[in-house]
Amino acid sequence: MNKVLIIHAHPEPRSFCASLAGIASEALVKEGCEVQVSDLYAMNFNPVGGEHDFSSRGNADYFKYQLEQVHAWENGLFTPEVQREMDKLEWCDTLIFNFPLWWFGLPAILKGWVDRVFAMGMVYGNGKGVYENGTYPHKTAWACLTTGGPEVAYNTGRNGDIMQILYPINHGMFYFAGMRVLQPFISYGPARKTDEEREAEIQRYIAYIAQRREAAPLYG
Repeated sequence: MNKVLIIHAHPEPRSFCASLAGIASEALVKEGCEVQVSDLYAMNFNPVGGEHDFSSRGNADYFKYQLEQVHAWENGLFTPEVQREMDKLEWCDTLIFNFPLWWFGLPAILKGWVDRVFAMGMVYGNGKGVYENGTYPHKTAWACLTTGGPEVAYNTGRNGDIMQILYPINHGMFYFAGMRVLQPFISYGPARKTDEEREAEIQRYIAYIAQRREAAPLYG
């Protein structure tokens, strides 16, 4: 049975982006998967990492965030907000980032989730490998995202190649941690589409989810 964690980052619960998160959850539950959703805006998740992530510090004289993460991981010193999300990440075998593309990247609230939860000592570093030798080879990950512009804007348009834009996520987060990374699911410009076109996008995502086990990974 798959254990799926969806990290959803959109401030409007009626958005098409939010609909995709709901569609994924529904389709996966129908398959028999267990699904947890971290709706970061609904949770009022704090994206800013800092001293408040730790119940106590290893070095009281000089604060280095990554080394404090290692110390906290080894000694059980993460605060509950961070530890809960870490427990979800450890629990899942499928990780989905569900978000709108803002300024060629993740919304700040989701980037902050990565900063705080993909902690040194737990996900990487302190003797752990990366990429093909990374911590989570048993986990599958993909990005599900919406854009403001049409597909042509991320192909031959001035915005550039969408896979290059998503490289820091696919390669620098998922694959860095050793995960099996699938092609992203991208819904281009849903606000510009008709109801019928948006329904077609939903059906396309349902098919993507159903076929994910046979899909070739981006790396490895």
